Amino acid sequence: MVDLKTTYLGLDLKNPLVAAASPLSEDVVMVKALADAGVSAVVMYSLFEEQIIHESMELDHFLNQSTESHAEALSYFPDTGKYTLGPDVYVEQVKKLKDAVDIPIIGSLNGVSTGGWIEYAQKIQEAGADALELNLYYLPTDVNLTSADLEAAYITLVRNVSESIEIPVAVKLSPSFTALPNMAKRMVDAGAEGFVLFNRFYQPDFDLDELEVVPNLQLSKSAELRLPLRWISILYGKVEADFALTSGVHKHTDVLKAMMAGAKVTQLASVLLNKGPARAAKILDKLEDWMVENEYESIEQMQGSMSQQAAADPSAFERANYMKVLNSYR
Repeated sequence: MVDLKTTYLGLDLKNPLVAAASPLSEDVVMVKALADAGVSAVVMYSLFEEQIIHESMELDHFLNQSTESHAEALSYFPDTGKYTLGPDVYVEQVKKLKDAVDIPIIGSLNGVSTGGWIEYAQKIQEAGADALELNLYYLPTDVNLTSADLEAAYITLVRNVSESIEIPVAVKLSPSFTALPNMAKRMVDAGAEGFVLFNRFYQPDFDLDELEVVPNLQLSKSAELRLPLRWISILYGKVEADFALTSGVHKHTDVLKAMMAGAKVTQLASVLLNKGPARAAKILDKLEDWMVENEYESIEQMQGSMSQQAAADPSAFERANYMKVLNSYR
């Protein structure tokens, strides 16, 4: 019998399958189904910074100030739909999920400024969350905002939140950093205990009939695994933190690759939204079968075995692969 257990953010998990932040966590029945299918932890859907601002009526002020000066101005801020739910509803959902299942529940905050995050990080902790995920989803558009200023704001946010709560904090990052290893190290120094790689920016589309900017949601594919796989294999052993791989985890082979790169867990969303909770059980069955067939006794045994650290010359490892890819096309 193989051992699928792993640890993540100090949590002992029965396997490396974690349900990522998604609408699935809005439904207690769905979360129960995920737990029954074998998922080892669930990340709550995100509480957005804009919701916290709205709670104090600041958002209403900024949205409506001078908007009537242009007939179409209000259309630039989309209908938030379910995300108009207040932060107190979010905290109550954490409590409901903790009461409903016996697997860890991880809260999720989405934004870039300290604002009310400290207060709600504390409320999420008080509601029983086992850890907190900071989702740094931000697209800088100000030409006067430097990368150094933005990175400093990120570090301040991580430090302020980490110091305000006792549960572990993981940071969900985008790949768009000039020096990602240094940024990760600085965040660890500021209190981060883990990283979720990577966030996906959803690209809007244009409706040419209505002349509107419209949301365009595309679920992930397994090919998207390559970017987080590469960076986790590079960061493993260099940064004292746990890694969760997300984006592109659809099959047991995706989970295996993530573990060998150095991840502690994989986070699944698209495949669960598309195929339902039962897909998790199938992935776990195939994962176990592969490990038996290939004589692996545990998940821990394979973690980091194909990371860059495992190469005799890590720098040559990266350059050699780069050249090999370029020369492979004929």
